[in-house]
Amino acid sequence: MFNKSNDASPNRYFCTNGYGMEQFVVDEVTRKLAAHDIERLQGKVLFSSSAHINLVKELKSAERLFLLMKRDSPLQLSAPANPARVASVLKSTLIGDLQQWTSAEMTWRRLQGVVADKENESEAEEQRTMEEEVFEEENGSDFQIMKKRRKMDCGDEYVDTGGDFIAGKHDRGKTAPGANRHSSVPFSFRISCKCSGSVSRHLSVQEVSKVLGTSLSGQLGWKVDLRNPQIEITVYLRDDYCLLGIPLTRLPLANRCYIKTTGLRSTVAWAMAELAQIQSGSLVLDPMCGMGTILIEAAQEHKLAGFLGLDIDDRQLDKASENVAFAELGDRIHLLKASTTNIPIPNASVDAVVCDLPFGRKFGTKTDMAASLPLILAEMERVLRVGGSLVLLLSPQLSCLLKKLLTQPQTRTEDSANKQGAQEITSTPTQGEEPPMGLMTEPRPPLSSLEHQATLRLSLGTIDGLLHKYIKTQN
Repeated sequence: MFNKSNDASPNRYFCTNGYGMEQFVVDEVTRKLAAHDIERLQGKVLFSSSAHINLVKELKSAERLFLLMKRDSPLQLSAPANPARVASVLKSTLIGDLQQWTSAEMTWRRLQGVVADKENESEAEEQRTMEEEVFEEENGSDFQIMKKRRKMDCGDEYVDTGGDFIAGKHDRGKTAPGANRHSSVPFSFRISCKCSGSVSRHLSVQEVSKVLGTSLSGQLGWKVDLRNPQIEITVYLRDDYCLLGIPLTRLPLANRCYIKTTGLRSTVAWAMAELAQIQSGSLVLDPMCGMGTILIEAAQEHKLAGFLGLDIDDRQLDKASENVAFAELGDRIHLLKASTTNIPIPNASVDAVVCDLPFGRKFGTKTDMAASLPLILAEMERVLRVGGSLVLLLSPQLSCLLKKLLTQPQTRTEDSANKQGAQEITSTPTQGEEPPMGLMTEPRPPLSSLEHQATLRLSLGTIDGLLHKYIKTQN
């Protein structure tokens, strides 16, 4: 059951995500935030929720989180674009009703206040407790005098934390400096704009920023501050919609506070763990764990499961060990040096296998993955229990090879391969016999017991990856 915000009315948000991650975001906001009025766009998800802002900030599948200000139809621009006409269209479409902007400002301040107050109080309470313990130990009976003096010294003041407004203890609910155009301290902002499609041929981000910034400054009294603004108005202009929002966090949600050294994108690692449908008491294996990102994301989400990571590279294991220790998960994630072509655990002993097979320049390996894939797949299938999940992230090339491995017969003749482009045959040598001349045997698994469940294409930045899920149906 999610915690509701003190304000009974739901807030309207949107978040950005990597292409292909939209369904994961939809499922997560529905399950964790009881979200409704969900709209799915490419690379974005819009939703409404009454959940507490601190829960909304804990979304794992999203990249960035915004308070939604406006979702509008696309700009109506004709070519060639007249500057005066462009400015008029931008003002009418993006600015619109000024009351909507002041309302959004108040909502943003309220949400930021909730977040900032909680974080500030937590840090202060921790420091206060440490000081009290030391003072009590050293001064005994003078302890209560120190507490009373501290209470008397506490004043009511506003604290500036680099643009985030935090109200003093007795001032919560009061209007903050700069909350409206009549304040002595103007509300500071800057514009961040992204244009795509045909819109980018008619407009530049500089034009949009100038028109929008000038209008907000003139009509609301807000102050442009490009270096350290209180808020950043983010504008997305596409051929199919206009979207305006205010970021609710300074850093992307994908920047995990519990991961020291990043490897695979944390949102993708989380999605892989979700796809595996890990249950309480499950044992999860990552036979090529690298820096341990998948294991850590899975362990953060599934508190009652155990995890095992293997890797043949000492440097990767060292970084994985550092990450596991940093996340304080050493009691549930265990690491071992081993090859994925010879996994040192018994048959049918794990409930899920989740693995990102290295590819690309950044996460490549000296191993010929195409040549090793048959043995790797056979070992993963061997250690997986019946009913267990296999989730793999592959390059498009390895994905095609995987499909062939799970459908083709075991052997083929050299002659037919030359004449018919590697046409497959079904005959295999009897156990103990040498294969006849011209027959090539491949180090691949027997007829697979893996049943295909899903294949998803995800953006990994400069390249795409394919996410496969299989279920083991029999031994």
